[in-house]
Amino acid sequence: MAARELSVCSDDGVALAVEEADTGPARPGPPIVLLHGLTATRRYVVMGSRLLERSGYRVIAYDARGHGRSSPAPDPAAYGYGRLARDLEAVLDALDVPRAALAGASMGAHTALRFALEHPERVAALGLITPAFDPATPVDVPEGDRDTLARGLREGGVEGFVRAYDFSSVPPAWRETVETVVRQRLAAHEHPEAVADALEIVSRSRPFEDFAELGAIAAPTVVIGSRDEVDPGHPLALAEHYVQAIPTATVTVEEGGMGGPRSPIAWQGGQLSKVLLELLKRATGFVWHSPPA
Repeated sequence: MAARELSVCSDDGVALAVEEADTGPARPGPPIVLLHGLTATRRYVVMGSRLLERSGYRVIAYDARGHGRSSPAPDPAAYGYGRLARDLEAVLDALDVPRAALAGASMGAHTALRFALEHPERVAALGLITPAFDPATPVDVPEGDRDTLARGLREGGVEGFVRAYDFSSVPPAWRETVETVVRQRLAAHEHPEAVADALEIVSRSRPFEDFAELGAIAAPTVVIGSRDEVDPGHPLALAEHYVQAIPTATVTVEEGGMGGPRSPIAWQGGQLSKVLLELLKRATGFVWHSPPA
């Protein structure tokens, strides 16, 4: 399916690499914007699935500042959530999108929430994929895992990052897969030093101050969690806390069961896209019929 690529300039001069799918006549209703996680790119939200586009939705995705093909911030400290939310606003304005559904993974989920709190009238729905920010956790620690990863990336590139990555928390059955994906994600960045800056700053930025603030969210919301056996960095209990805090939210998580941990929905582009389609149906009232395979 064809897509057009364009560059959107932020208000501080960052060139954001944006992609918009060409669906032909678009389905009525707001477009959906995909926002990736820290150290990822726009390819790592629905993992290459084209189900949203084939269902007729206008799909917009972009690389966050310093990631993928987007240029670095002019100030190494300009990677906080306030700045990330302004980048999202710049993309919507450049594409003449007054209102959109937002689906973000981890850092992208927190960016979407920050934007929704600041501009509720511009958000039709929220898909919060494995949120990780806990406002109760101090963020001003002098040293942490992400500082170690940033140092490894600066000093040794992709291999330095991999050496610094703690794979011990990943179940043995998944370690090879996770390491492969980590390498692929890191190799996709044109400015790895900017990703290192983002690692240090994003981990110390706060998209909101208290869960009570999320009570103001009125847009239909789904929180996609993952079980801790496979993805301990995005605790399921924390995802459930987001659901409790947002009045309109529901939660989706992969099934548990015998035979070992299952792949999280967040790692399955097709399954994740189906969850987002249901969210769009809630937001627009349109009935979705499965497109041909």
